[in-house]
Amino acid sequence: MEKWLYVMFIEKTKSYNRLTKAAVERHVANLKSLDEAGRIELAGVFKGYPGVAGMYILRAESYEEAEAICKTEPLVVEGFASYKLKALQVADKENNYLL
Repeated sequence: MEKWLYVMFIEKTKSYNRLTKAAVERHVANLKSLDEAGRIELAGVFKGYPGVAGMYILRAESYEEAEAICKTEPLVVEGFASYKLKALQVADKENNYLL
């Protein structure tokens, strides 16, 4: 059985430098909600990569579902960030590392 995760790269827009504490709090609340719903495999901030704020690795049933999650991210909705979404086929012991 194929196993997929979805990687959301959160990219800074020109208005990112006007990010407010309230916007960050909405972002964190969204992250907590996704985590409680079992949608977050991993999330974090990038340091030293200009233009990229961070990423989510999402658990979703499809690319379309993952994209719907991305579109509700407060940083995206409020224009502080955009995103790129990539599908990642998981290679692990269960599927003999895709051999």
